[in-house]
Amino acid sequence: MVTVLLRRFGGLVLTLVISSFVIFAGMYAAPGDPVTFLIGNPENLTPDRIAAVRAEYHLDQPFLAQYALWATGVLRGDLGTSMFYQQPVSDLLSSRLPMTLTLVAMASVLFILIGVGFGVLSALRRGTAVDSAVTGFTTFINSVPNFVIGLVLVAIFAVQLRWFPVAGDGEGFADRLYHLTLPAISLALGSIALISRVTRQTMVEQQSLDHVEAARSYGLSTRQIVLRHVLRNSLGPVVTMCGLVVAGMLAGTVVIESVFGLNGLGGLLVEAINTHDFPVVQAILLYMVIGYMVVTILVDLAYPLLDPRSLARSDRS
Repeated sequence: MVTVLLRRFGGLVLTLVISSFVIFAGMYAAPGDPVTFLIGNPENLTPDRIAAVRAEYHLDQPFLAQYALWATGVLRGDLGTSMFYQQPVSDLLSSRLPMTLTLVAMASVLFILIGVGFGVLSALRRGTAVDSAVTGFTTFINSVPNFVIGLVLVAIFAVQLRWFPVAGDGEGFADRLYHLTLPAISLALGSIALISRVTRQTMVEQQSLDHVEAARSYGLSTRQIVLRHVLRNSLGPVVTMCGLVVAGMLAGTVVIESVFGLNGLGGLLVEAINTHDFPVVQAILLYMVIGYMVVTILVDLAYPLLDPRSLARSDRS
């Protein structure tokens, strides 16, 4: 177990180093000169002013030197200073991160409960009208972009019915959950089809195995067979796919936050890109990479608990 964890930890560290280099290089090669945005007034674009700004933000140094300074600061917890807000990037992220994480958490609960529920129902009613209805519904919602779903939900439940607010984050925990209901639904609907299909396919495969037939021959009830033998042995692939979807949601909130006017990391990323605020863009992209890595680590740690045989296979490999 220790060998497996050390091997995976080494791979994650290497991935993080490569990702950080790619992120910084991408910002370095982006079109536009950040100096013009820092100075602002074109009348102040004098050679002395430009040289001073470049020296202040280390823009006058070679690329590798700039990357080394940035990476060293990140390791110390210093993500730099926002060029647009003139605030520490870490303060901007800490003020926006709770909203984004709450949105992702709500959407995750929704798509896991509904997706797994639909998958179980479809597998148990395979070949029936219920199976066809579930498959058709999940295929339809999967084919519609989540920003279109968000606009439809706003038009119906916020504008016409006035059950939910049109935009805003809310104040306090309960009010925030109320404001994030429609965004969470919009973010979750597209993932329901994927989780439902994985659950259905895995359960169908499990139902045809010998140990399930043996359980039926012993006279166990359908409920016991489904819970103890079919669903339990199907959790490995389902949990893995749920983890990958949650990790992807950390980066997928950009569109939803823009549609609903939420002050999360997604909205901050859009603002930073429009204003060429490179330190903020770099920090948010790095957060997305780290978030994806953390979720995959948790999935890797949870998988042996669901299927101890996977750990033995990893040791042999």
